[in-house]
Amino acid sequence: MSASLNAARRSAEVEALAAGEPVDVVVVGGGITGAGVALDAASRGLSVALLERRDLAHGTSRWSSKLVHGGLRYLAHGDVGLAWECAVERAALMRTIAPHLVRPLPHLIPLDAAMGHGAATVTLAGLWAGDALRGAAGTSRRALPRARRVSALEARRLAPALREPGLRGALLSWDGQLEDDARLVVAVARTAASHGARILTYSEVTGVRAGGVDAVDGLTGASFAVRGRHVVLAAGVWSGALTSAVSLRPSRGSHVLVRAERIGNPRATVNVPVPGERGRWVFAVPRPDGLVAIGLTDVPAPGPVDDPRPDPAEEAGLLARASAALEVPLTADDIAGRYAGLRPLALAGEAGSVGATADLSRRHVVAEDPETGAVAIVGGKLTTYRRMAQDVVDRLTDRPCRTRRLPLVGAAPRDRLRAVAAPERLVRRYGTEASAVVALADGRPELLEPVAPGVPVCGAELLWAARHELALTREDLADRRTRAGLVPEWREAVLAAVPDLVPA
Repeated sequence: MSASLNAARRSAEVEALAAGEPVDVVVVGGGITGAGVALDAASRGLSVALLERRDLAHGTSRWSSKLVHGGLRYLAHGDVGLAWECAVERAALMRTIAPHLVRPLPHLIPLDAAMGHGAATVTLAGLWAGDALRGAAGTSRRALPRARRVSALEARRLAPALREPGLRGALLSWDGQLEDDARLVVAVARTAASHGARILTYSEVTGVRAGGVDAVDGLTGASFAVRGRHVVLAAGVWSGALTSAVSLRPSRGSHVLVRAERIGNPRATVNVPVPGERGRWVFAVPRPDGLVAIGLTDVPAPGPVDDPRPDPAEEAGLLARASAALEVPLTADDIAGRYAGLRPLALAGEAGSVGATADLSRRHVVAEDPETGAVAIVGGKLTTYRRMAQDVVDRLTDRPCRTRRLPLVGAAPRDRLRAVAAPERLVRRYGTEASAVVALADGRPELLEPVAPGVPVCGAELLWAARHELALTREDLADRRTRAGLVPEWREAVLAAVPDLVPA
């Protein structure tokens, strides 16, 4: 089937399901976990319907640090199994699943007053252990070079704003950077659609029962039921409203965005240790859109909310920790954008026995609801979404999993990506489909120009999203397909451009 998703296809599929057409698997949740389950099940030949109450990647899945990492932090905490899982999944994403969306990114740990000689030795040993996992997982040194110590001069070439006084050098390592987490979700969902999965956004599940779910079409207000032999709940921090089979303790992770030129246009992430917390870092990650994301907090969140925001104390703490390693003291005036996401951390025991959310495991948990028989999955990491999905679908069928070697739409080997006839920025976001995005501008070259000066979005992207990526609202276009919503000025420019470019 086609990977193209649009309003007409959604309407037809809602109508067929509402008429009683059954499916093998109903997936509740349109984030990376739900999309991953839909793809895994559909690629095994099962019929699938995915229902999401808002848009694809509306919740936690678009608020990550945009890193596909090898689990070094978990190795430092002694969780070798989780670190290995991350390394294996990173290798699959970079090599086969989404090489257009994931690329190598250098990371620097400055050797300054905050990183003494003993700590530096231990940290470098940990980086070398991560290298061993990288090699064992099948990622070559050509893709991710071996960690090493570099001079202060080389460190400042990669991150010019590093504070020079007291800088003895830096530890240089490599990891994976994701072009855009929301684009990954959309690509997974569209790949699932190409295998026959029905992807129904703006379809809120109001009840779960043995044999299916009840839902409301958010576009028409009509109620409908979906019949399914299996129900999978992949609703993240909202899972508690649908099942009591899992216990969650949400955690908020916040980022602030500053313009890259403010800190010398770094080409590497700068990692700064958090005093008194083993294995915790504040990092400044250079993004391909001219911004640097500074994160990441880990604080308890009161419960699921649709639009979590960093609080002023989090923002101040992030800026202060990053500034400790930089010549440039960052202030609130430097913030160009901000965002926060809620992690659905799974509790293994009683909530009262758990301290800080940073101490909770990032392992995923799969559990069955004793009343409805629905299977719920919570926890985990964006990097390991594919393995999470495999673990769920393995409980539903004995058909073999195919997703480890299954490329997403747009994926191709890097030499083929370099040959795509399209601007490099579009190839990074759309892979081999970038030429089709460019083709939408035939006879209208203005569609390949920014929608407004300084905004990294062109009109052809908006058309493509509406025709092929199930963008049903202006907000879908601004906040999730293009990510202009990360900067208020960019968001306003895209929202203003939509009526002239995308038919209602």
